[in-house]
Amino acid sequence: MNNQHYDLIGDIHGHHDKLTALLHMLGYQPRGKGFRHPEGRKVIFLGDYIDRGPKVREVLLTVRSMVDANDALAIMGNHEYNVVCYHTPDGRGGWLREHSEKNCRQIIATLRDFDGRETEWADWLEWMKHLPMFLDLGNLRCVHACWDFKRIKRLMDRSLTDQAFLHASVTKMTPEHRAIENVLKGPEIPATEGNLFRDKEGTYRNTIRARWWDIRDGLTISDLVMPPGSMADSMKVDSWMLHRLPNYGPQEPPVFFGHYWLPADAPKAPLAPNIVCLDFSGGLDGPLVAYRWDGEQTLSAEKFASSELN
Repeated sequence: MNNQHYDLIGDIHGHHDKLTALLHMLGYQPRGKGFRHPEGRKVIFLGDYIDRGPKVREVLLTVRSMVDANDALAIMGNHEYNVVCYHTPDGRGGWLREHSEKNCRQIIATLRDFDGRETEWADWLEWMKHLPMFLDLGNLRCVHACWDFKRIKRLMDRSLTDQAFLHASVTKMTPEHRAIENVLKGPEIPATEGNLFRDKEGTYRNTIRARWWDIRDGLTISDLVMPPGSMADSMKVDSWMLHRLPNYGPQEPPVFFGHYWLPADAPKAPLAPNIVCLDFSGGLDGPLVAYRWDGEQTLSAEKFASSELN
């Protein structure tokens, strides 16, 4: 049984000012480049430290300093995975992540922050390769996007430092690719005709992000879409497709994740009694949000903390 008390923090995306404000609010005190809680609480960072915001380097320094000082744990987000792939040659004259206009635009804020610091940036890439892709701490679990038991098992003891695994993870239809896609990016289902849409970065999508708990026959697209309420579509999803989705049960330990860009004004509350998403669009104009976990197995809205609430 894990008796440590944790403060779990969602996607930061280079917003160091929001991070320091939230840590101060939670009672953490500056210590070197990091922070420490006087009562021994620790932070769990849920991934996506880079891209978008104006102070990516400062965020990385704070997160890493706290991890190194045993004041925090940190897991990988899809943006850390993507940037490692972006910088890894594919052996055929290209890169594991294409240097397309869209992909270059996504990481421009990060690369700008390390302009003239190429040696330091190479060290950060190595650090990101070592980040765990999930944490199972017994009575709580943490993942960036989706706790998929089958895929989690596939990623057990794997690391992006393993070149064979890294190359397999970008090869479509491999078990490694499916695992990374679900765990770091979340399961998706096809959008119905007429429901193609532009995402927050202006890219057209023909699939939608789907929830991965309380899956049962008869659900519609609207029931499944993440973030909740973001699409009105009453078409029922085929049973075979529903049965392919992960289904985290109500008897499982609490699981915390980010990734899904819940609206900034969405209720700061669990999505289910043991399910909490902590991404409220802090990478854009939303607040950075934390959950103060003290061992409870039924999660509560009263345990959320953010700058908009205090």
